[in-house]
Amino acid sequence: MTDSGELADFRHEVEQWVRATLPPKWLAAIESGDPGDPALTDPEATRTWFEAVSRRGFTVPHWPPEYGGAGLDAEHGAVVRSVLAHYRADLPIRHFVPITLVGPGLISWGTAEQRARYLPGIISGADMWCQLFSEPGAGSDLASLATRAVATDDGHWIVNGQKVWSSFADQSRYGLLLARTDPERPKNAGITCFLLDMRAPGVTVRPLRQLTGSEHFCEVFFDNVMVPDSARLGPVHEGWRVALSALDAERSGLSGGSEVAVVALEPVLALARETGGWQEESMRDRLAALIATERALALTTLRSRVRTKDSDATGSITKLVQSELSQRIAEIRFELAGPRAAYWDDTSAIVPEPGAEPVSAEAYALLDSRRLTIAGGTSEIQRNIIAERVLGLDREPDPNRGRPWRELRRG
Repeated sequence: MTDSGELADFRHEVEQWVRATLPPKWLAAIESGDPGDPALTDPEATRTWFEAVSRRGFTVPHWPPEYGGAGLDAEHGAVVRSVLAHYRADLPIRHFVPITLVGPGLISWGTAEQRARYLPGIISGADMWCQLFSEPGAGSDLASLATRAVATDDGHWIVNGQKVWSSFADQSRYGLLLARTDPERPKNAGITCFLLDMRAPGVTVRPLRQLTGSEHFCEVFFDNVMVPDSARLGPVHEGWRVALSALDAERSGLSGGSEVAVVALEPVLALARETGGWQEESMRDRLAALIATERALALTTLRSRVRTKDSDATGSITKLVQSELSQRIAEIRFELAGPRAAYWDDTSAIVPEPGAEPVSAEAYALLDSRRLTIAGGTSEIQRNIIAERVLGLDREPDPNRGRPWRELRRG
């Protein structure tokens, strides 16, 4: 979309600030068309840059100033995110969890001391966080989680259990942890949320190799990990409410980035023109459908940013559409690229991250897009939420509803 009037002036102001503040080598690399990530080439300059961004409030432009944001409305915040993305100057994707899930959780549920301690590191990118929710036996049915936290007499909790699919846990300083604190309550109750120090004794992290060859998913084990009660987020046994608010923020964040789809559409349209794929009637129809869906999603996402109603299902709607749209874009991109997508050599391959196998950009995008309908809640879960909260349909019958969690585990 094209800015007009005051928004265009604001975009110019943000661009001028970014160009004046970016490290000169970083700016030169971007303007030269270098496809590499400038944030990886000079760690000291990168740290200084993100500190400047956080001081300006541009890391989280929509947050209130008292929490480190710029206090901008949805439209102006979107302009900031767009400009930073254009200059490849926003926080890397691995900071998605702390910015979109942990930060909002701290603002909604944290104490003043917790906010003062953790928010600055989140906003500046100095501290990495991971999400410690899913377990081998508690994926889509997260409320059935079995990791236990037992209170001690000296104001601590002892945690034992296992988590899985925790993105970037091996790089994280802290983790947002859900653990069961009362097995006598129903599964959605008796859960408490904690702010875990990932360096604490008894925490073990093991990366998992993915379809793409990357290893940013991890499994995490807890063996008598001691957590102080001062690291508890929200009331005891109310962790499910904390988790729901965090997951709502995550789903909104998954569809609220600078790109409407995770897999950008414009390069695919350019590829269709370059290869002549646009001349095929069926391909034109498919691309036109993608364009229409992307524009509708962009408008819906913009509208949702100004809505603050609790338990609103807009995040589930936009997350569902965005993830499935991104997969369709990746599939068409692979198809349009033809042989070069399925066969590559040293000159055409990319290495998505250190240690990963070389692969074509089209193949990587196709493989990587498969995770999008799982992360942040599967498409099936999103459809259930939309059915209940938007369409007003009845919940599916649950014969175990209201029964103590301990009984469910025995059954």
